[in-house]
This record gives sequence, structure tokens and C-alpha cells, in this order.
Amino acid sequence: MSHADKRQRLYRTACVGLATAGLLALPAAGAVARAPQPAPQPTASAPPSPAGGFPVLDDAMDARLDRTVQDVLKKTGVPGAIVGISAPGKGEYTRAFGVADKATGQRMTPGLYSRIGSETKTFTVTALLQLAQQGKVGLDDPIGKYVTGVPNGDKVTLRELAGMRSGLLSYTATQPFYKAFTSDPTRHFSPRELLDYAFDAPQPVIFAPNAKFNYSNTNLILLGLVVEKASGQPLSAYIHDRILRPAGMDRTSFPDDAAFPSPHAQGYTQQTASGKTEAATDWNPSWGWAAGAMISDLHDLRIWARTVATGVFPDGTRMVSPEMQKQRLTTPPTAIPGAGYGLGIFDVQGWIGHNGSLPGYQSLTIYLPEQRATMVVLLNTDIPYGPQQEEPSTVFGQALTEVVTPGHVYDLPAAAQKDTTPAPTP
Repeated sequence: MSHADKRQRLYRTACVGLATAGLLALPAAGAVARAPQPAPQPTASAPPSPAGGFPVLDDAMDARLDRTVQDVLKKTGVPGAIVGISAPGKGEYTRAFGVADKATGQRMTPGLYSRIGSETKTFTVTALLQLAQQGKVGLDDPIGKYVTGVPNGDKVTLRELAGMRSGLLSYTATQPFYKAFTSDPTRHFSPRELLDYAFDAPQPVIFAPNAKFNYSNTNLILLGLVVEKASGQPLSAYIHDRILRPAGMDRTSFPDDAAFPSPHAQGYTQQTASGKTEAATDWNPSWGWAAGAMISDLHDLRIWARTVATGVFPDGTRMVSPEMQKQRLTTPPTAIPGAGYGLGIFDVQGWIGHNGSLPGYQSLTIYLPEQRATMVVLLNTDIPYGPQQEEPSTVFGQALTEVVTPGHVYDLPAAAQKDTTPAPTP
């Protein structure tokens, strides 16, 4: 693998998936004010209806999903997977497959913690929306009002940062960052160091604000600093106090170092200086910070799937107002059929949520408002699959939704994950 290819892969891993050519209007997720109710035990098989109904998750459907996951594991070479699918009145599917540790053969189990990469963006942007709702920031304020030294800082707005339309180069696309990260993946990066990689690049601005869409981790580092300045709290503390605690997500954390609660799977990557597969389990996620440093598990991500898509906490109270949630889910058109990106959240064929990736781990947490269905996938590798270099989480998401929601197949194309960056230097 060439240096440029490895740098491109690291960028895609850091960005976590969706980088479309533009955006589209996301259908409103709906503000469901009541808490989720336990699903009754199903008694008969019910295949998806032509109208897009959700199947009953009985023994027959479970067996079909088992075969689907096993087939994807085999063809992709992913060591282990945790999968959770549920919908009110349809039951719950919870499974773990493969191994958590290739050296010992330890099996994957549903309760393992996982690094969730860019799903962190959904929490950071939620914090921003809460502060905007309180009048402490304005979504159309220029970033220069809060952070100095930003190229085009008097023009780029907080809304454009959250919607990936700022035109600012992602620091993860720069050669200096790539070299620093791969030279010592255990080192700690400060938010300002990360910004410097982007702002010191020969071309820190790659297009005018709001001209088009480009997925950039720089955007979220800036928004993390905005949250800290406007709230007077460290970002991790704000997210814990205002989002995780009221959501009842006590197995989700925002580490300030390489700490990783047990039990967890070993994570395998090729994002290394040599290009060889290594365990990235204890690498320091500080380089992702507000864009990708968080940790969670299947239980909590099931809660988050519905909460972030509806703007409503499990107890029925609002996480953000209906108007703010509407803004989160509303965007201009995109050139990619069926896919769009709102304010720190995507919609792919009706499934609303986000994927996550960083060396060693991938995740997918999505919610289908039409059926109030939730899907969570956790993997212990980020190694791409096939000649199209597809994200493994996308391959799993597509295969599973082809079974449970054939009218809403999560089919994010590999081309949607390519970035817009300056030409690499040989």
C-alpha cells in the first residue's frame, strides 16, 4: 500500500464514513414523547411487508439473521461482531459472533465495550444544539466569534461546521498528521495541535463556505471548543452531565486519555506505519477528540439510536426542542440518491444515525422512524473490504437491512466516503 493510499485510508477511518457530494432534505424523525416500551415476545414469523413493515423477530427470523451475519463475517474477514436489532411489538435480536481476541480465541459477547469513533460527532453536535437552544451560541454565528485563527473564520458558521459544509480541510487528510499519528499512535494530541495540522497546510480552505459538502474532522474539533467556551465545562463533562446522564447511558464515556473499560475486544487495524495488521486496542483516541474519541456498548447505543433521532430522552423529556431537532434533520439536496447529512447526523434510505470508525473498531447506530426500529453493529476491525475498499460496518448494515427492511436498505456507496483534499505529495 502506498503512502498516499494509507493516508487516504486513515482519513476515511477518521471521518467515519459519510462524505457525500452534497446533502439532501432529511425526513423528520418525529418527536416521540413517550419512553420506549418493552416488546412482547413474538409467537409467529412475519416477513417484511411490501409496504415496508418490520418483521417479527422470532426464531425463524433470528436464524436468518444469524446466517446473514455469519456470511458477512466470512467474506469480509472481520474477527468479531455484535449485532442488536429491535422494534416495538416485534421483539429483539441480540447476538455476538466471532472472536474478541485472535490470540486467545476469546469469543465476542454482547456486553463488550467498544470505541465508537465518529458516532462521537452526534454527541458533540447535540451539545451544540442544546447551547443554541439556551441562547448561549447561535448556529449562524461565525466560528471566529469563539475560536481565533480559523481560516475564513469570519465567514464559516457553526451550522456549516456541523453540516460538513465549511470548506475547511480535515487535519486527518494532511501528511504531517499522518506521519505523527503512525509514528506514535499512543501519543496525546491537544485540540489546538489537531487544528494546526489543518490550518498550517498549504491549502487549509478547499472551497467557499456552504458551496458543497466535505466531511472534515476539523469541523468537530472547532465545535468541541465552542461547546467548552459557551458552557464553561470540558466537553467530556458537558456531554456526561447534559446528555449521557439524563439518557441513562452509564456505559458510555468520553475518555481524556487511552483508558478503555473492561471487558472489551481487541481491535485490529492496518492503519500502521508498516501497513501490517496490528492491535490498536490501547491507542490514544485523543486525535479524534470531539470528532471520534468516545466509548460505548450495545445496550447504550440502542438507547442513543432512538434518542438522537427523535430528540427525546427515554423518560419522555426533550433532549432538544422540536424546532432544534427539525434543524438537525434538515439539509440541502445531495447528488447521492437516498443519502443525506444533517447537523452531525445522516439519513441513508430512511435510517437516521451515524457510523463510527477509528483504528481497530467500527460501529453503526441507526434508527428507522417509520417502524421505530433500532439497529446497532459493533466490529473489532476497521480493515476495509473488497476492491471498493468498503467500510465493514456498511457491508453489515446493508446485508442486515436487506433482510429486515428491504424497502429501506442501508446502501451507502463506497464513493460517498471519498474526501475532497489537495493532491497527495509523492
